[in-house]
Amino acid sequence: MNFNNLESLYRSVIMDHYKHPRNKGALESGTLTIDMNNPTCGDEIQLNLEVEEGIIKDVKFNGHGCSISMASASMMTEAVKGQTVERALEMGDEFSKMMLGEDYEIAEDMGDAEALSGVSQFPARIKCATLSWKALEKGFPEAHE
Repeated sequence: MNFNNLESLYRSVIMDHYKHPRNKGALESGTLTIDMNNPTCGDEIQLNLEVEEGIIKDVKFNGHGCSISMASASMMTEAVKGQTVERALEMGDEFSKMMLGEDYEIAEDMGDAEALSGVSQFPARIKCATLSWKALEKGFPEAHE
């Protein structure tokens, strides 16, 4: 697959997550709520997690913002649901490396997240893509030191 086809595929995956977000809404039984915003462009997210015995049993998000921030939140919630907190934070680390243009390893369990790899070429948009992942990290400060 050539670069233009791959770029087109990634763009369509991002737009699908933006127009049809997965796990959007609020959890009635959420055990953890994290609010974050990106003051540079106005993206806002509220992340709700239900965590039992170190496993993310359910996760939803609400918010508004650009297509990149909302698509990333959708992708992130799909990837971390059912994972241990430790694994979810590892995913966040790999995602951050990808955004910073560093060597990274996006595992199969991270779903569509690699579709956002092109964002690393646009420094102003990196905070948009990482907002939901940073919210997840903020929710578990003791586990991410």
